Amino acid sequence: MKTSIKAALVATAFVASLSSCNIYKKYETPTDTPLTQSYAEALAQEQDSTEFGNLRWQEVFTDPLLVDLINSALANNTNYRNAQLNVEAAQAALQGARLAYLPSVALAPNGAGAKYGSQDFGWSYTIPMQVSWEIDIFGKLLNSKRGAQAALLQSEAYQQAVRSQIIASVANCYYSLVAVQQQLTLSRNTAALWRETVQSMRDLKEAGNTTEAAVMQSEANYYSIQASITDLEAQLVQLNNAMSLLQNVMPRTWTVNEQSALSAPAIAANGVEMRWLAARPDVAASEMALASAYYATNSARTNFYPSLAITANGGFTNLLGSMISNPGDWFIQLAGQLTAPLFARGRNIAQLRAAKAQQQIALNNFEYTLLSAASEVSNALTVYDRNGAKRQFLVAQVADLTKAVSMTQDLMTFSTGSVDYLNVLTAQQTLLAAQISLIGCDLARHQSVINLYQSMGGGR
Repeated sequence: MKTSIKAALVATAFVASLSSCNIYKKYETPTDTPLTQSYAEALAQEQDSTEFGNLRWQEVFTDPLLVDLINSALANNTNYRNAQLNVEAAQAALQGARLAYLPSVALAPNGAGAKYGSQDFGWSYTIPMQVSWEIDIFGKLLNSKRGAQAALLQSEAYQQAVRSQIIASVANCYYSLVAVQQQLTLSRNTAALWRETVQSMRDLKEAGNTTEAAVMQSEANYYSIQASITDLEAQLVQLNNAMSLLQNVMPRTWTVNEQSALSAPAIAANGVEMRWLAARPDVAASEMALASAYYATNSARTNFYPSLAITANGGFTNLLGSMISNPGDWFIQLAGQLTAPLFARGRNIAQLRAAKAQQQIALNNFEYTLLSAASEVSNALTVYDRNGAKRQFLVAQVADLTKAVSMTQDLMTFSTGSVDYLNVLTAQQTLLAAQISLIGCDLARHQSVINLYQSMGGGR
């Protein structure tokens, strides 16, 4: 009786020691630092479907041409297809981990013949079936399954991150095409006007109303804008090729709407909200990498404990002992095997230390991903807000410079001095630079909207 009580107490203490080693404990979001504590609290909150990052991408990008391009990229992009295949592979791995709980069954028929002296051949045969079942007392299979589940969630989050990246990349490329096309149209129209100015300057020189130097300056101005047009044409080809690569097709020219505009709703926030970061797929993928490392550490701990397997053999044979009996007969064998590590403790300790180090690396990476995500959101918010104010100044500047060009041209009409032409030349160059800046500001604002949407986890 005392022996039974003692054995029960030892077993209880043994199970308690296993529990204290976290072998059976599920992964929980760490709360050791204020950063991870805030993240854990944000995960517990219900997501607001009206927030910018939670909107469907079709509600953010409404240009029909852009919508078609995004749909096409999501259907054909190689990176996205590979991400989907990674999810399928992780699903298969999880299914394998779940099936490991079931017994394994093997059928291995065999036969042999023997002849001694003048005796006839004696034929023996065995048709055995072996059933082996590992009893998961110490959590080895459990942690393997949970690790596979975390790997699946990581793959799904990575797939979503790739999806969000593709949507943002197509939108950024599209509005870059819009901006370059606008700059190209503006530059070509301006070049046509400047060509007329060159001809006007030549006429004035023939009439003796200006100098050869003024004519040369007007021609140089015209050649300058022609040179910039060649750069824009090359940039347009490069952007078209980038879009083709996103669509997974051979290089071609894509149609864009030069009047397309993109805006975001007013976002009132005091700094970066943690709930925005909790919605990001890259943050989720990083946390699931931490969960996988946690279960890998648990699996390393289980190596210190024995494994228990039950094996059953049964079948039909005519080899009974040393005798061959025809017809044969049925047989069945049962066995249990308890395997405990005796001389592998040093190796198991090293493996556990390595697993703990990998888990700490995963935790560091997770925290850095959170900080990096916060920086991206803050940058996108700032650029979006500041570009709105910048655009107002540029619009006013373009309006004033347009009037200035018109006024200096009128003054030159009533004057014969080359100085008046230099004023016209300067005003034209300044106006073109301001118009190009305005187009660049619009592009930066479009890109800030796209980056803000992506940085808040948009595209789900």
